[in-house]
This record gives sequence, C-alpha cells and structure tokens, in this order.
Amino acid sequence: MQTAPPLSLAAEIQRLKKERDAVLLAHNYQIGEVQDVADFVGDSLALSQQAAKTSARVILFCGVHFMAETAALLAPDKTVLLPVLDAGCSLASTIEVMQLRAWKKAHPDALVVAYVNSTAEVKAESDYCCTSSNAVKVVESLPPDREILFVPDMYLGRFVREKTGRKILLWPGSCHVHYKMRDFDIERMKKDHPRAEFLVHPECGCLSSALRFADHIVSTGGMLRRVKESPSKEFLVATETGILHTMKKQCPEKNFIPISESAQCEFMKKITLENVLWSLQDMKHRVTVPPEVAEKARRAIDRMMAVPGV
Repeated sequence: MQTAPPLSLAAEIQRLKKERDAVLLAHNYQIGEVQDVADFVGDSLALSQQAAKTSARVILFCGVHFMAETAALLAPDKTVLLPVLDAGCSLASTIEVMQLRAWKKAHPDALVVAYVNSTAEVKAESDYCCTSSNAVKVVESLPPDREILFVPDMYLGRFVREKTGRKILLWPGSCHVHYKMRDFDIERMKKDHPRAEFLVHPECGCLSSALRFADHIVSTGGMLRRVKESPSKEFLVATETGILHTMKKQCPEKNFIPISESAQCEFMKKITLENVLWSLQDMKHRVTVPPEVAEKARRAIDRMMAVPGV
C-alpha cells in the first residue's frame, strides 16, 4: 500500500497553525521563506497591533525578543511564542532599566521618549513610546519647555532633534546593522546609481549623508509604501536586507539595491522554518511580561497612540 509523501516544512507549519489556532507574524527583516509562511509581515509595532486584533489563541512572533514582549503587552490574553529565545536585539540591549532610572534621576524634569525597539522594563520607565515613523509627531506633541531624554537609539533621536529643534538628550545606543552604514557607502552607491531613488531608515549611522542625499528618510513600513507608489524603477535601500524580499514580491518589475549587502541582523536570521515548526510543535518559547511592568509599559504605548495623527 502506498503511503502519502511527507508534508513539506511550509505545509506542516500551515497545518499546525490551524491545529494550534495560531497566527504567524513575521518582521520585514526575517529570511524570505519565513516571511512566505507568515499570515502578516510588517514592522514591529504594526505586527503587535495585529496581534492585539487577532482572534487566534496563539501568536507565533518571528522577530526578536522585545517584539514578542510588545505583542504580549498588547495581547495579554494570548499565548505569545518566540521560536528562538535568544533572538535578541543589539539596540534594545544598549540600555538597562537601572541605567534609565539613574538618567531620569539626573534629569528629574525631563520627559522620557522610548523607541519601541526597547525592553518592556524600559518602556515601563518611559513617559511615551514612539516608532521610527511617528517619533517626530510624538516629540512635537510634548510641551515645548520640557527637556526630552530619548532612548535608546541615538541616530533616530538625532534625526528627531534636527526635525523638531527640541532639546533632546540622546542615549548612546544604536543598532549594529544600521550603525555600519556609513557616509562613504552612500556616496559610492549614489555615484554608481545616480538615477535610483534613495530610501534611508532613520536608525542609520550615515544620517549626515542621508540628510543631504536621501529622497526619503522613512520607517520600513514607509519604505514599502513608497516603492509601491513611486514611479521610479530603481531604488537604493539603506536598512536591513530582509526587506528586499518583500519589496521584490510586491514590485517584481522594479530593481532594489541594498546600500550594503552585509546589512544583515544575525538575531533576526536565527529564525528558520525548522525552528518555526518546532515552536508550534512544542509550544515554545512563551514570552510573558510581569503584570506590574506590563501596566506601566502599556501606558507609554497608549500615550503614543493618543497623539493626533499617529
């Protein structure tokens, strides 16, 4: 008697998603085959908001640890799984909660604005959260006489400071991938591709050149919207290379060139189809946030979402 052939990894993941009543969320920086099995692909906050909306009982988050934490904050009644527990974030790890408390003590009248690329504990010690797409609006909404402590990304904070003219003190943190994108990379690539539209993520360490040369300084979500709307046929892209997979899928007739081929996050790339499958099989690794931390962290996120235009 013939037996049915074994299911492919992707097919088995789809089968288990139904069995577990799970939704699979993948960040734009995940490897292509993980993005392809996901129910939703996007940036960290958009995915966490999707997590809050879903009727699924289980949320499998293919991203890094702080993203799964944010999903757990916004969907406390769900089971949130992270396929690889040590998929961390070089940016989020640049500040610990005790360091933020000490900084706040030195500036007692300041407001703390935390980029969502931070731990739940840091969010809980902050007055507002922000994303790369709404950071300027969040800061502009704050009282003009208040000093601002911006954590943890110094490049995004510097970009916001230049756009708003506000007094913003910067925590010296950065993403190891975006930090490595330097001015000479931009100048070389612009020379080689003079007609390409240039998209830059505001976390990049090359902002001095970016402000001179970039057509758009936008979040990953903003990049994806722009490449669909733009009449341009060629784009230079300054962010993690995983986003090129989505760009090529949504606009196969266009050409996308990374500023740096080596702009890859080893933490994002830890997640594979195999450990996505194992996570669903064994229901691991569950990410939770202590209730007292979650309540304070949600307050900072809620304040961000209440800003007009966000």
